Amino acid sequence: MHSMNEYSSAIQLRSDRWSALREATNAMTRDPGSRDSKKLSKQIEELFTSLAMIEAYWAFPGMQAFDHLRRQFDHGSYEDLAFAVSRVTRALTTGAYRRRHIPLDRDSVEQEDDDEAMLPPEARALAKPYFEVLIVDDVNDQQERWLKTNVARMRRNEDQFIYEAVVVPSIEDALIAVLFNHNIQAIVVRPGLTLKSTTDQDILTRYLARAGGREEIEAILPENYGPELCRMIAKVRPELDAYLVTERSVEDIAGHDLGICRRVFYNQEDFMELHLNILRGVQSRNKSPFFTALVEYSKQPTGVFHAMPISRGKSITRSHWIQDMGAFYGPNIFLAETSATSGGLDSLLEPHGPIKEAQELAARAFGSKQTFFATNGTSTCNKIVVQALIKPGDIVLVDRDCHKSHHYGMVLAGAQVCYLDSYPLNEYSMYGAVPLHEIKKQLLELKAAGKLDQVRMLLLTNCTFDGLIYNVERVMEECLAIKPDLIFLWDEAWFAFARFSPTYRQRTAMNTANTLRAKLRTEAHERMYEAQQSLLADADDETLLNTRLIPPPSARVRAYATQSTHKTLTSLRQGSMIHVNDQDFKGEVEQSFHEAYMTHTSTSPNYQIIASLDVGRRQVELEGFEFVQRQVEAAMSMRRAISDHPLLSKYFKVLTAGDMIPEEHRESGVTSYYDTEQGWTDMWDCYEKDEFALDPTRVTLAVGGTGWDGDTFKTQILMDKYGIQINKTSRNTVLFMTNIGTTRSSVAYLIEVLVEIAKSLDERLDDASRMERLSHDKRVTNLMEHYPPLPDFSRFHEAFKAQGTPEGDIRTAYYLSYDDNNCDYLDLDGSLRDAMEAGKTIVSASFIIPYPPGFPILVPGQVISDEILSFMRALDVSEIHGYRPDLGLRVFTDEALESVKPKHLSQSPTA
Repeated sequence: MHSMNEYSSAIQLRSDRWSALREATNAMTRDPGSRDSKKLSKQIEELFTSLAMIEAYWAFPGMQAFDHLRRQFDHGSYEDLAFAVSRVTRALTTGAYRRRHIPLDRDSVEQEDDDEAMLPPEARALAKPYFEVLIVDDVNDQQERWLKTNVARMRRNEDQFIYEAVVVPSIEDALIAVLFNHNIQAIVVRPGLTLKSTTDQDILTRYLARAGGREEIEAILPENYGPELCRMIAKVRPELDAYLVTERSVEDIAGHDLGICRRVFYNQEDFMELHLNILRGVQSRNKSPFFTALVEYSKQPTGVFHAMPISRGKSITRSHWIQDMGAFYGPNIFLAETSATSGGLDSLLEPHGPIKEAQELAARAFGSKQTFFATNGTSTCNKIVVQALIKPGDIVLVDRDCHKSHHYGMVLAGAQVCYLDSYPLNEYSMYGAVPLHEIKKQLLELKAAGKLDQVRMLLLTNCTFDGLIYNVERVMEECLAIKPDLIFLWDEAWFAFARFSPTYRQRTAMNTANTLRAKLRTEAHERMYEAQQSLLADADDETLLNTRLIPPPSARVRAYATQSTHKTLTSLRQGSMIHVNDQDFKGEVEQSFHEAYMTHTSTSPNYQIIASLDVGRRQVELEGFEFVQRQVEAAMSMRRAISDHPLLSKYFKVLTAGDMIPEEHRESGVTSYYDTEQGWTDMWDCYEKDEFALDPTRVTLAVGGTGWDGDTFKTQILMDKYGIQINKTSRNTVLFMTNIGTTRSSVAYLIEVLVEIAKSLDERLDDASRMERLSHDKRVTNLMEHYPPLPDFSRFHEAFKAQGTPEGDIRTAYYLSYDDNNCDYLDLDGSLRDAMEAGKTIVSASFIIPYPPGFPILVPGQVISDEILSFMRALDVSEIHGYRPDLGLRVFTDEALESVKPKHLSQSPTA
């Protein structure tokens, strides 16, 4: 049995403990007098002790039933105990307790199927959703029964939901409960609550850190227990509803930050009013206005006289040749297909009805001020934001290895691009992220050149494909200290799920924007800023680079985030969102944003995608916390299984934070989330302190030890042989991503496959000849030791480059290449190499994007360096976008470069 420290979450701990208890109690019933019975008895006792610590935070099976199970064990009623434990374990696994009462007594059990997965989708859709309400009050057993009875008496047949109550006595217990128990959707805070929990375990202390830690909790005054608890829960689970029952006056309560509190009840026991408010609060999150409107539209009898033959499925049902399409998709998808914006529907381009409401609900869920849906992916979202905010001549600091849509967005907007280099991970042929030192250095150089007023935006990828996450708050604070009106575009294409985990949330753009807006208004911040200004009055750039800078209170918080909802949450393909938290949006950006949105958004958006975005938002507001926890658990289980398996560790290595983040960017000192000897390290410390954190749901596996490169391992081994799909590879790694749909069974299958691959390698090498073994070792050495260094961005050619600073005019270079007379082709190993050896400056006329790594290593107007040429020659990938193997690399002719007038950005942007 794994120790508690070997678990990364309470959910998995609880699940495994109940499963182990079922196995042990069943074994005890088979032969209670056997030689192993004493050992089993001790194991059962330990499992009960372990479970007792966390069962108080769940409504099922409840502490009364749990104590009854312990008494059965104490009295030797092993058969009854085994039966009851099996019922509990099965109900927890299948979710049957959400649908009905689960009797644990053999005499009262009806013959019914507990497996929810066996029910048809229609039956599950008709069942009333279940949730739990946390009541915080220090009461005795009799008073607790009275509370639960009164809550249960309020239920009515017409209620849309079913809920059960969980009662805990203290603030600490309440915080632990909402972090342990994903079923909790509402909290009732009563006057009798206390401060401290009687449970004092390491795992509980770790969880309390997410709400501020025990020191902050202990500082709360007794008269503020209720309001402070509401505020602290808002910090960890802002999607929940809280209801405060108080004996204090309105005036005393009004001055407090009540966090998620929806209503205050003053010294009353009106359970019906409380019941109705709880249901109303959950219903406000359960709404999906556009999906509901689309369902209703599909039920209407309609005569179709518009330009979509497939609408209502008519072109399919009348066909003799494509009936298979109708059979495959079913009728509803066609009944809901239309080009109309009437009949209860809405227009995505000018929303006034259910789409508008759906976007407002999404803004609430993701913490933005405005949210906009997109039905053609985040590539389009990126172009919309860039076009809305950037005009020709504006300087934009861009993460060089960001998604290609950003580079094309710079071309369309006419931006002067200042590329920022990420730190390289040469050993694994991938880039990391852009150090803050590099960002500040570029800003300070532009300031010294008198160009800070032209700097408009900082564009970074958070998190990167490989899972590197910025310290968003620190980046925004220090950049605003240099440029107080700087706009931030955070590409969170792979990070939409992060809002629904307390750990991840602190590193999201929208949460940081809200935090900074509140912080900048405080007197404490103003004092800190003034104190630093007096110290840095005559500071040089080197001092500023090495100081954690504080932004002025007058700084404007302007943050945008683009998210591929379809990549990490429930949405149909190409479903994405733009989140806005910009203090100047209404006055400065709204009109240009509207025009950019019109430019890039189809006049015939797919309604099914919009509906899926609406439902996906509903899902994460109600169960995102649970699903993200399970996603992390799946990835952590994978890490542990590979690290602990002696055969797997022979050929594979899971890359850790220490492998992917240089030590100078890891202030916490944490190198790995899991260690075979020490168990789990709490990643909360990394997310609070480090400049970069590693997303544990991205498991990068070094496979060079197998002798296969990443692309071969992906296609010929994982996909072709075992049907396992992955997206990203590098020269010697493959990336496994868990998501909210990943199951523990999926992880188990992957581990089985990796073990089978490792065994087959062992057998093949065992039977190999000396020459075959030498060949294998040579391939491994080539993949793991002889790797090409990753090139930095070289520079823009003088024809496109600013004077004195590194930004360049990518738009002019891009359109110059439209005329074939301006371009030539040079062969990598022939004419290009010869020209460079002769000292000629060769300039790329195209975006050159190898897959992997999947981002431009050359952009139009960029000088080709020796390092870039060496890297391209060493590439062993299946596709390089922009490169013609039959012709070579497309470059500008000398005449074309001479014809371009240099763009000196010391001129005004409109010059």
